[in-house]
Amino acid sequence: MNPPEGRNRLADETSPYLRQHDANPVHWWPWSEAAFAAAKAGDKPILLSVGYAACHWCHVMAHESFEDEATAALMNELFINIKVDREERPDVDTIYQAALNMMGEQGGWPLTIFLTPDGDPFWGGTYFPPASRYGRPGFPDVLHSLSAAYANQKDALANNIASLRQGLAKLSQPENGGSLTPDALNAVATSLLRAVDPYTGGTMGAPKFPQPALFEYLWRAYRRTGSPLFRDAVTLTLNHICQGGIYDHLGGGFARYATDDIWLAPHFEKMLYDNALLIRLMTDAWLVTESPLYAARIRETIAWAFRELRAEAGGNHAFASAYDADSEGEEGKFYVWSEAEIDAVLGEAAAPFKAVYDVTPGGNWEGKTILNRSAGLALRDAASEASLAAARDKLLAVRADRIWPSRDDKVLADWNGLMISALAHTAGVFQEPAWLAAAQSAFQFICAEMNAGGDRLFHSWCAGRAQHPGVIEDYANMAAAALALFETTGDNAYLARAEAWVRVADAHHWDVEHHGYFMNADDTTDLIARPKPIHDNATPPGNGTMADVLARLHHLTGKTAYRTRCEQLIAALTPEDAEKTLHQLTMFMGFEMLEAAVQIVIVGDTASSAGAELLRTTVSKAPPTRLIFRADGNDDLPGNHPAAGKGQVDGQPTAYVCVGTTCTLPITDAKALEEHLAGL
Repeated sequence: MNPPEGRNRLADETSPYLRQHDANPVHWWPWSEAAFAAAKAGDKPILLSVGYAACHWCHVMAHESFEDEATAALMNELFINIKVDREERPDVDTIYQAALNMMGEQGGWPLTIFLTPDGDPFWGGTYFPPASRYGRPGFPDVLHSLSAAYANQKDALANNIASLRQGLAKLSQPENGGSLTPDALNAVATSLLRAVDPYTGGTMGAPKFPQPALFEYLWRAYRRTGSPLFRDAVTLTLNHICQGGIYDHLGGGFARYATDDIWLAPHFEKMLYDNALLIRLMTDAWLVTESPLYAARIRETIAWAFRELRAEAGGNHAFASAYDADSEGEEGKFYVWSEAEIDAVLGEAAAPFKAVYDVTPGGNWEGKTILNRSAGLALRDAASEASLAAARDKLLAVRADRIWPSRDDKVLADWNGLMISALAHTAGVFQEPAWLAAAQSAFQFICAEMNAGGDRLFHSWCAGRAQHPGVIEDYANMAAAALALFETTGDNAYLARAEAWVRVADAHHWDVEHHGYFMNADDTTDLIARPKPIHDNATPPGNGTMADVLARLHHLTGKTAYRTRCEQLIAALTPEDAEKTLHQLTMFMGFEMLEAAVQIVIVGDTASSAGAELLRTTVSKAPPTRLIFRADGNDDLPGNHPAAGKGQVDGQPTAYVCVGTTCTLPITDAKALEEHLAGL
């Protein structure tokens, strides 16, 4: 039952972000049919505010406006006010961010957008100050103006709304007409190099985001071509973010982005997805470089996630979403230090620590110090690093007694899929069973706690309750996670689970007429559009990941339907303008998997000494487009697989390396397998 009229309705929500606003004097509604019904009944416009728990400027606007009695009274008088957690409802956020862009405004959070009672947007922006400043109008002025426009200019608004409706309809049918070729993969990579900062890596200018998809794409280009230009763009970037202030040198884990162009000053929020994607990228780079820096950051980041992001239910542990940038109302206060604090904690050990971590009397950021090692990117000798680690442990213990930034406890299926994939892959590379066990536990958590029935997923779980319909990213990322676990364990149940989630995506998200996957399902009826996510942003788009999943399933199962579906998806979503493909790198990598997969089939017991050595060689030496298939002699490969019917030699575990329709002769020696893979 809804609370009486004139009340804030967020107290019953599970989202930490929404609960941050449940005491606001604003009469917030969650996104619901009831909210839209109230708007229609009162013929009031809707003020939609979208943000997330770790968003600094969301907190600023909340404190300045939503906690202010006078501003709240104005909002309550003139609007039906709806508050949305963008991470719970990414489909809502996607639609209205697109609408804001169509209005000529830069998107971001908080998103502040004004709707008709039917959900049509007619004006919007992001952060608005309480009074005019920063070149932006004051929020009360905006409220008066938009309320008056809705009341007195409905005809003019109708034309604007119709135009926006047409624009939003195009989200369902992105431009196509282009085609992908293997040669295009390298051409795109060469174009991307022009955007890379030659001094500190990343892309040019500030702010700097890690952009794992971009650098994963460049790393694959290096593995294909051997060009040091691609290699150096990636290693330069990784070296700087691993030693810069964007990395938490005490607790582990990476912040969302750096506000400057040298990776020093982060926006201090830590997100699960960034860290998952960076673990995967660093692992792929380590396979070639064997960089001790990357190995250290991988281990520290995983340890941070295990220590500070675990969420438990039913005996399984998944991963919560994020940590806030703010504590005690100040951005970064939890993480920064003064020289005096360092001296007090470390005593005689302070001097060498300060020299390495850029600690100075005046600080390097707003009078304080953000710990970083940008002045010396290489790790020091073992004894020096051990001494620095002991100092870090002391500082971490002191930091633990500070007031912590808030944790967003939501478990999101799509972000957990990214972390499960990263852990499964990295566990195989570093031979860490505990990492694999954590990936399997998170996978079981999603299957058990976020099961919406009939192989369908809920998108979000928090406070013991799963809710919100799954979006295509949930099915894509969890199917990818299942395939990563299949490769690492050889358990066919994971392969079956991936196929089941793809069937759901095909049944409820596939565009039968124009092809490609809609973000929201066909029975999600509370939205005014059905976008198709195709561009790489902070996280990979559902259609891009689905291209990779479909390609892998085609090779692993031999089912031509998966290849057909993958080809349809790529044809429907590849624009004719080659420049526009620079934002679709995940889909390009799926295309490469479809056309250039390297399948390594190991027949025999991979737990035996000889079989385990073949498997370790495969994991460490195969190219990024590898697929690993284990056959114990009783499991038949698909009949149309190029290695079908091939068996062991003299009873020994035997490997076959297959590209396209051709396989090598049987290989029983790990060194010979390594040499062949190196040749690829």
